[in-house]
Amino acid sequence: MKILHIRHLRGPNVYLSRPAVVARLRLDELAGRESTEVAGFTERLLRILPGLTEHHCAAGAPGGFVSRLRGGTYFGHIAEHACIELSQLIGRDVSFGRTVSAGEPGLYDVIVECPVDEAAGSTLPGELLDLAVHLVTSLVDGGGDAPAQAGLAEQVRARLAALRELRDAEAAGPSTEAIIAAARRRGIPVERLGDDSLLRLGWGARRRLACAAMTDRTSAVGVDIACDKHLTRQLLGDAGVPVPAGGLAADADAAARLAADLGGPVVLKPRHGRHGRGVHLGLRGPDEVRRAYGEVGGDVIVERELGGRDYRVLVVAGEVAAAAERVAAHVVGDGEHTVQGLIGAANADPRRGDGHTRTLTRLIVDDHARALLADQGYGLDSVPQAGRTVWLRANANLSTGGTSRDVTDRVHPDVARLCVRAAALVGLDIAGIDLRLADIAAPLPAVAEPAEPDAGIIEVNAVPGLRMHLAPVQGRARAVGDAVVGAMFPGGADGRIPTVAVTGTNGKTTVTRLAAHLLAGTGQTVGVASSDDVRIGGRQVLRADATGPRSAQTVLGDPAVQVAVLETARGGILRRGLGYDWTDVGVVTNITADHLGQDGIESVEDVAHVKALVAERVRDGGTLVLNADDPWVRSLVERPRVRADRKRVVWFGTDPQNPVLAAHLGRGGTAYLLEDGWLVQAVGSRRTPLLRAAELPGSFGGAAPHAPGNALAAVAAARALGTPHDVVVERLAAFDPRQDNPGRGMLLRRDDVHLFVDYAHNPAALAAATRTLHRLFGRDRCVAAVTLPGDRRDDLLAASAQVIADGFARVVVYEDEDLRGRTPGEVPALVQREIRARRADARCERVTHAREALATALSMAQPGEVVLVCYEEIGPMLALLDELGAVPARAGLVGAR
Repeated sequence: MKILHIRHLRGPNVYLSRPAVVARLRLDELAGRESTEVAGFTERLLRILPGLTEHHCAAGAPGGFVSRLRGGTYFGHIAEHACIELSQLIGRDVSFGRTVSAGEPGLYDVIVECPVDEAAGSTLPGELLDLAVHLVTSLVDGGGDAPAQAGLAEQVRARLAALRELRDAEAAGPSTEAIIAAARRRGIPVERLGDDSLLRLGWGARRRLACAAMTDRTSAVGVDIACDKHLTRQLLGDAGVPVPAGGLAADADAAARLAADLGGPVVLKPRHGRHGRGVHLGLRGPDEVRRAYGEVGGDVIVERELGGRDYRVLVVAGEVAAAAERVAAHVVGDGEHTVQGLIGAANADPRRGDGHTRTLTRLIVDDHARALLADQGYGLDSVPQAGRTVWLRANANLSTGGTSRDVTDRVHPDVARLCVRAAALVGLDIAGIDLRLADIAAPLPAVAEPAEPDAGIIEVNAVPGLRMHLAPVQGRARAVGDAVVGAMFPGGADGRIPTVAVTGTNGKTTVTRLAAHLLAGTGQTVGVASSDDVRIGGRQVLRADATGPRSAQTVLGDPAVQVAVLETARGGILRRGLGYDWTDVGVVTNITADHLGQDGIESVEDVAHVKALVAERVRDGGTLVLNADDPWVRSLVERPRVRADRKRVVWFGTDPQNPVLAAHLGRGGTAYLLEDGWLVQAVGSRRTPLLRAAELPGSFGGAAPHAPGNALAAVAAARALGTPHDVVVERLAAFDPRQDNPGRGMLLRRDDVHLFVDYAHNPAALAAATRTLHRLFGRDRCVAAVTLPGDRRDDLLAASAQVIADGFARVVVYEDEDLRGRTPGEVPALVQREIRARRADARCERVTHAREALATALSMAQPGEVVLVCYEEIGPMLALLDELGAVPARAGLVGAR
């Protein structure tokens, strides 16, 4: 078996609503073979991965997969389940898998779920699939050789250990995970950006950014103050907040003098330290102070060590969200095990990990720990008495192995007010306030001398860790992620902006642009992703085929965007999934034969299956805008995953006698119709005219048969988002195809010859363009300069060529710059051959480039005639037309047809 390539589906996709990875697998010598054909294979596999016995598979109950193994199943399916089990063994909670034929014997696509918030670009899915394939093929090749099997099991264990470390390194920390989970509970879209803690919550103008427990509204000045412990002490002390007596020292002698002035035990810590690093407690005498300074260096804070307990209070948006008592790293003796053994047992707790990746941090033994053990009369080989606490750290930071006990319900109002005031003084919306108090439940003691309090605030922390509150060792866990998200999105807001997704075979770019044009009439800033570019507020910000998930994220991530319209094409869905989770409106224009033979699509039914995803991902209560004239679009409402009964279905169509429309309106539904030459909004029996079809821009006086359908779909989408009727009518009449929809049904003129520029590249689109030109100019007055994409199947190219032959007696065929897997000249030769076979009297010439094609077609055309110009990319074609002197045609120049 061999993995040929892997693609990541980052959003909802045709397989499931969560991210997934798709691996193209070639079985080679295992093609057509089943598990039962390899003696002892099942038993060998289960010895290495015993967890496979719990896999359900199609049986829907544990043991289902093992039954398949023993009854005989293909090896691609086995690799799928092995990958899922290996994922579980490193802590990736995934369960969905599927293996499907890729259209050739021995070629399969293995689809395996990915965790929703796994880092984008993570190599883990590929590594796990590779390990699964290696394991399965090795068990097949290894036969019954016991040493080989033992060696293989050891290989698997070693690779899993490495992958587990990679998973921990890539995983979001507990604080970030808590914020993600809280956002999802609120229905707020959340995207993890890169492999760190940066999150984007919400969309467009309502989006917010967070990095762990810091938001886009956290004051940079406040962070700088909190990171400077000396400045924090000064600011709080000047405001009358109790802080320990002390000051700043820049060398060892100054630190020793300051300690002597303070008397008693002192604390020495770096001015700009974090995570408890470099903090020395309980220092007595100048030698201890100098030694501590030597380890820290630079500017240090020396302050009197306060008595009492160590507390952390989390303040979010001016309120106390949680409080915890922090206990320094320690072990408790049992009278049997050494200190080293007790540390090992504590570190075996699955909650402990390195750094901040898990709820607790692993206990470490370093020089500080050894010195503290010695002060207590212990070494690593000592056996403490049962119940005796042995301290490994003097400071209580969780980052050095400390634990926490929730005390939120015990916080005295005086303490709460003090912490809220401290956070405000420093200028932080989210802050962790560290205090030393005898009891957090007691009122603050009276302070006779403000410079020498018995209790007080010892630090203010920006970007405080949340894990001590999320999973305290004792007490109730606190929903601090919800507090952070609630502060970012007050009043239950979900952070979403109105969003429209448009899909279909033909017309989706025009519908996307026209819907955006209508919505812009409300004064909102509209973000648009279409087949040519991304536009924000009418200005192009990216030139590209922008119909995939990355372009959708570009629009949804822009803070200027108030409403989004996203063209959503087949390729992006299949190769990367959707760029959003839900939309308010989903539009399906039509479904016809195109892209067959690509990405596993072999029939129009397959096309419908892909396009249906846009309908499925319209939120409950949202609006489905569907073409009543198209049988495949009509069938979408019957699909269980679309759940049409939970959505508002709005139909559009150009045949008012369509029984689907009639029945829908009879039930009081809403539809958009072409009736008596008018575009009409219909609700039940009531009709509201919008615009005469003959006056619709881009319809050429009603000659373009597809223009009313596109307009009706766009109007339905805009109205679904509340665009007023009068705004729709005004904007519909003001739509300028040359400016607002370049390259789609655009009529130009060069001297006495017209050029009709359109992105027609499949039989249905070519037929619509041909009908338009025949109505405008007459059947015998049309020339075609066409190119067809090389990634279409031969039969689709032939069907397109036949449409061209039926509509044009003079044709020039040229080749795309991008051959899309074809050999040079292959597609033009095929098209030319089909045209000549279809129409013996046709004059069909084949040239190489668009420039030559235009020149040849213009030489064929007579004054008053028209050239249909099909193109690969609109930008270069418009530049070429401009170079040739083509200008927009005035309506009066087109005949009275």
